[in-house]
Order: sequence, then C-alpha cells, then structure tokens
Amino acid sequence: MKAKALDGIRVLEYATEVSGPYLGKLLADLGAEVIKIEPPGRGDGARQRPPFPGDEPHPEKSGLFAYLNTNKLGVTLDPEKLEGREIFMRLAREADVLIEDRPVGEMERLGLSYETLKADNPGLIMISITPFGRSGPYKDYKARQLNLAHASGQGYLLPIVALDPDRPPVKMGGNSCDGDAGLVAGVAVLAAVFWKGVTGQGQFIELSKQEALMSMQRVESVTYANDKVVVTRHGDRQRRSPGGMLPCKDGHVVVVTPEEHQFRSLMALIGDPDWSKEDWCQNAATRNERADEVNQHLIDWMKDHTKDEIFRKGQALSCPIAPANSAEDVVGSEHLKAREFFVPMDHPEIGRLEKFPSSPYRFSETPWRLEKPAPRLGQHNPDVFQDRLGLSDQELERLASQGII
Repeated sequence: MKAKALDGIRVLEYATEVSGPYLGKLLADLGAEVIKIEPPGRGDGARQRPPFPGDEPHPEKSGLFAYLNTNKLGVTLDPEKLEGREIFMRLAREADVLIEDRPVGEMERLGLSYETLKADNPGLIMISITPFGRSGPYKDYKARQLNLAHASGQGYLLPIVALDPDRPPVKMGGNSCDGDAGLVAGVAVLAAVFWKGVTGQGQFIELSKQEALMSMQRVESVTYANDKVVVTRHGDRQRRSPGGMLPCKDGHVVVVTPEEHQFRSLMALIGDPDWSKEDWCQNAATRNERADEVNQHLIDWMKDHTKDEIFRKGQALSCPIAPANSAEDVVGSEHLKAREFFVPMDHPEIGRLEKFPSSPYRFSETPWRLEKPAPRLGQHNPDVFQDRLGLSDQELERLASQGII
C-alpha cells in the first residue's frame, strides 16, 4: 500500500463542530494521524447537529460529524481535571500539531498554553482558531456562522450575482463560513509543517475566522479603502452587464456576459430576437443601463427551457452559462460518477453509505484513502490511553468513573 502525503505527522485535535475538525479532517485525509479529543459524556457539539437518518437525532448518526471526522482516532478527555490535563500534556508531548478552538485565555487558564507545551516539545505547531483573533477589542466575543458572515462582509457582498439583490443580506449556505476558516487554517498549518521540516522548529499560529472569510473576497474588501467604492450584491447598476442568476423551466442558470462576443453568443442562444438588433442593444454601455429589461427578455425565453438544455446549447455557442445545481443534481452527476468522486463507506451506526464525498485532489504517489469512518464517542480510548500511554485496565476504569475520560 502506498504511503500518504503526511505519513508520520501526529496531530492532536481539541476542537469542536466545524472549523477545527475540518482542518483535522484535511490533515487526516492527507495521511496524518489525528487524535480527536472530545468531552466525556456529551462529545463534540457536531454530534447533535443534522442531518440525521430519518431526521431522528442520535449522537452517533450525525451526517455533519460523520463527514468532518473521517480517518481520525477518537478519545474522550477532560483537561479541566488535573489528571486529564496531565494526560493531555503527555499526548501533546508527542504531537507535531495541536489544533484548538477554545475561547481566548482558556488554554492559558488550564496550564496548556503554547509556551508551556513547547517547553516539553519545541517542535510543536499549535494553531488557535477563534472568531476574531487573540487581540483587539473583539477578541473575547463569541460568534456563530451568521455573526461571522456579516462581521466579515460576506453577507453584504455575496452572492454578487444575487437573484434578488434587494433582499436583506444573508449568510452563505450550509457550513461554508466555518469550512472556509478551516481551509485557510490548513494552508497555514501545512506551511508550518514545511518550515518545521527545514528548521526542526515549531511555532504558534493564531487564526481569526473573520479575517479568514475576508481573505476569500479580499478584492471586494479593499475597494473602499483604496477607491472609496462600495461593492455590494447589487453591483454597480450603471455598469453591470445583463445576466446573473436567472430562473428557467426547472431551476436556475448563471449567465455571465461581460464581453461583447459573449453577449452575442447569448443572443444567438435565444434566437437573435428583434429587440437584440435595436441600436441601444448594440452598445454595451446603453445595454447595461437597461440590464433589467434585457434580463426580463431572457427570463421570458428561459422559462420554456430546462437548465441542462440551456447549458448544453450555450456551451456549444461558447456562451458563459451554467446550471445552478442542487444537491440532488450533484450527487447524480455523470461527471462525478466517471471521476469516482463519491465512494461507499460503512459506518458502524449509520450503516452503509453508497455515496460519500471523497477527495477533490488526486495524488499520483500518495493517494487519498478512506481508511476509517468517524469514531464513536471514546472509541479509541484503549488504543491511545493503554497501548500508547501505558495506563492499566484499572486506571482506565477509574478515570472513566471520575469523568476524566
């Protein structure tokens, strides 16, 4: 069996729900050994979040938790208790990376600051993921995805091709905001792992989710600071070209035609109607002034055509147009089927999943593999605490009875 890209890298994940666990998943999928620490009894909060099979909540059947925690080992441990803290430090002593998302100051209060941990492990890379960073007037603020979407400006900016630009701002769908923060954290950690490989030294990384989200739309974020131009979902109505997210017979399509040849392809797609030959429609500036009118013509034509039909015919004409796919469309995609993006997974509680998302990358020498489903709560306590740390059966029973593990 071929090695994986991060074979030999040991990660300790002390994080909940999405951002930190997604970072842990990225590293685990690349081959790192990730030990996930959860609170005894209740576990990671993601265990309580949907979707659930049959919409029946169960801590071992959350689809969100199942996705975020593949290829990890799972233990339960309470560092609030002295013996739990000592065990945590023993695990951190052998780790290359520690992921934590506690409120600012909590790790220091527990005696688990980076300065303390690196005294025993100078090569430790520790990343702290917080809503607003570890400094500044907002450092102690709590936030959920909805707060962060608007604190970062994403709710105000996205989607730029909004179907209804006059609606109040909303957050991005699903767990995108927390997932993006985990992805940015992955880039930072891999850079630190590379630097450690060169120098042998670890380092402390702090990540602000607000700033991670801002980095995703940094061009729009800096236009006001430099040009005094406020970019919104409305766009600049004087300069916006026709198109955007438009309804059709069975859903929506996205149309982008900033260039003249692209607009002409769009007109060819809808049959070169008479209105498209009028003088005002021959000039981009005057055409853009009447973008709403053009869009209404487009909608009148598209309502009789399916998104696949519009996409296929538009593609043949080199028109930048694409279907807005639903989850059902994506799962049923012939393209993704041909690429074997979805793979089967056997889960001890959920059962067999025929279509589980795999990896967006393909390594020729260190391929991705789904080796373990998400762990059951405390599943690997014996493997980690007994086989690695040398605790006895009696010690494990005592620690469990005292709520330490």
